Amino acid sequence: MKFLLPALAAAFAASTTFAQTATDYPTKPVTIVTPFAAGSGPDAVLRLVSDKLGKLWNQRVTIDNKPGGGGFIAIDAARRAQPDGYTLIQFDSEHLAALPHLYKTRHFVTLQHFDPVAALFRTPFFVAVSSESKWKSMADLIAEAKVKPGQITYGSWGVGSPGHLGGQQLDALTGTQMNHAPYREVSQLYANVGTGEVPWAFASIPSSQGIYRAGKLKYLAVAAKKRVPQMPDVPTMAESGGPAELEVNSFVSLLAPKGVPDAIKKKINADVAKVIADPEIRARFDTFAFEPLAWSPEEIARQAEIKSKVYGELVRRGNISLD
Repeated sequence: MKFLLPALAAAFAASTTFAQTATDYPTKPVTIVTPFAAGSGPDAVLRLVSDKLGKLWNQRVTIDNKPGGGGFIAIDAARRAQPDGYTLIQFDSEHLAALPHLYKTRHFVTLQHFDPVAALFRTPFFVAVSSESKWKSMADLIAEAKVKPGQITYGSWGVGSPGHLGGQQLDALTGTQMNHAPYREVSQLYANVGTGEVPWAFASIPSSQGIYRAGKLKYLAVAAKKRVPQMPDVPTMAESGGPAELEVNSFVSLLAPKGVPDAIKKKINADVAKVIADPEIRARFDTFAFEPLAWSPEEIARQAEIKSKVYGELVRRGNISLD
């Protein structure tokens, strides 16, 4: 008993300290590492969110941009941090669900090293073609692709991107065989779609609106089950004659190195949800057609697993690798 009492006292003290830590969090500046370049859509949203979080927490929230290396530069930086909630990392769903399949020799499964904490937004993708394209619908695109196997090309912003894997999925669902052309520069991709040099590509509103507003692009469909309020005249994939089950989107979340106390993760999740509900942020999301998300950490993991199953099959089917 004389050994048990001190042990119980220590356990009680530890639990009390833990509770205080969760309640008081954060008591010092927080760093959010991101694999996205400064000025990109995810970076712009993150800076707005971090500013609101900083005011809510009365602490500085610093953004540490570490683009390149397929996301591994940012991953390595965040993995070295203490799992105390003071270093977070921004990932899109492809970092969670596609990366493990694309870099097989690394044997790196993102969710074995990081825990979901809070969701930020989801972005839909549209099928963009030149405004001069003869295609008026997805039915037209698919029909031509079927009679010209291996002759229709679609572009994307990189191997393993949603634009690439979405094209692979369209092939799988329709029995077509189209060629993929990866681009390093997103602006060049949509410039070439606008001229017709690349027949089509998946596109988000932020990445393609400049060329769209210049009258050089049109959207045949949004790869979603519902129309997007910001583009109400653009039909859904099914309405345009494409496969109804084809949904191409990407969601962006905050994660933490494995080991962060659950209570701290819950507090960050709740505080991010408060910030996402802010009218200023909602207005910015509307501009980009970003859907705000208030998912629990468990829902983030579940959604990532759904995408992982789809991406894994597409990567195997297309023999895609970034090793």
